[in-house]
Amino acid sequence: MALPVAKLGTLALRTLSKPIASRLKSQAAVHPKFRNFIISIAQINHRITTRIQRRIYGHATDVEIRPLNEEKAVQAATDLIGEAFIFSVAVAALIFEVQRSARSEARKEEARKQELEELKQREESLSKDLEELKLRLGEIERLAKGRGLSGILNFKGVHGAESSKAAAPA
Repeated sequence: MALPVAKLGTLALRTLSKPIASRLKSQAAVHPKFRNFIISIAQINHRITTRIQRRIYGHATDVEIRPLNEEKAVQAATDLIGEAFIFSVAVAALIFEVQRSARSEARKEEARKQELEELKQREESLSKDLEELKLRLGEIERLAKGRGLSGILNFKGVHGAESSKAAAPA
């Protein structure tokens, strides 16, 4: 029962992360200090991606890269923040699922080890019982040999009498 609840919880968290990311994006553009910070992050991101694109397409990389205007930088930064938030929620949900699965497997493995230990103990107990029965049988055989032929016949007679008594009531 915990399995569907955990999966539903992670699904709900992923679904809720999108509106939270939108709210975070709108708030990020409003606060002046944070706005300046995200503009600088957006400009750095713009320079890096432009250089990578130029290298991929074989264009000159020593050319000066023009910075984004303020509105484009804010938009790019808030998009980046929103995507980073959604990605981090997805990663957290994935980590949670992996850890939960690992704990489940560990519990199953522990149950298997305990069952195996119980089987080993039972096998040892049966082995001891078998050894004890072998010793008793050996003692009976030794006593029968000690009495000679009459002891064996007497032993068979006692056993045969019990068989005939069991057969008589039927």
